[in-house]
Amino acid sequence: MYVYRGQGFWGSMPPVVKNLVILNSVMLLITVLTGDFMYEKFALFYFESPLFKPYQLVTHMFMHGNFVHLFFNMYSLVIFGIVLEQVWGSKKFFIYYMVTGLGAAALHSLVLWLEVSSLEGSYQAGNMMAATGIENLMRTPTVGASGAVYGVLLAYGMLFPNNVLQLLFPPVALKAKWFVLIFGAIELFLGISNTGSNIAHFAHLGGMLFGYFLIVYWKKKNRMYF
Repeated sequence: MYVYRGQGFWGSMPPVVKNLVILNSVMLLITVLTGDFMYEKFALFYFESPLFKPYQLVTHMFMHGNFVHLFFNMYSLVIFGIVLEQVWGSKKFFIYYMVTGLGAAALHSLVLWLEVSSLEGSYQAGNMMAATGIENLMRTPTVGASGAVYGVLLAYGMLFPNNVLQLLFPPVALKAKWFVLIFGAIELFLGISNTGSNIAHFAHLGGMLFGYFLIVYWKKKNRMYF
């Protein structure tokens, strides 16, 4: 276990979590100041869109739509990520964070491909309105650290399944393992039922899924804590 010491809460925060909070905050500030430029360049677009660039698979993880979006992601990262970075160390935690973020982008892109393919089939069958749906998907940006944060939540639930978490809303106490299962089930339900939603539910599930496989791999190779 790694323990970071410093002056106060901010000073004692481990480096990866601290720098992620700083980077995401700075990116939002720049986005507010520059407007659509940041979204067009650094948000993630569907891979067949003319706006897509490969580097967006990484940069979208540090973009947010507004302060509330940023706050809840960074709050969750701090609550759960500090513990994981202290247990794993900074290098392993950073690897895990990036893998889950990329995994979130991968599953989200797969779901978009399925939606576009379905709309293309409708268009070929004579549904002219499907062309509008395809165009919207091509030009809709995806931003946020949520996929990686859901991966962090999954890791906390797997490493500390019986730790009790006190929720603010609803005001109930749950063991971490049930908290993770409930959130995963909610995201799956919303992802299936809310097609066309502006929330990338399958990106959240992608972060959890890739996080699960990475932790299982580390356990199998006996590399969980080094």
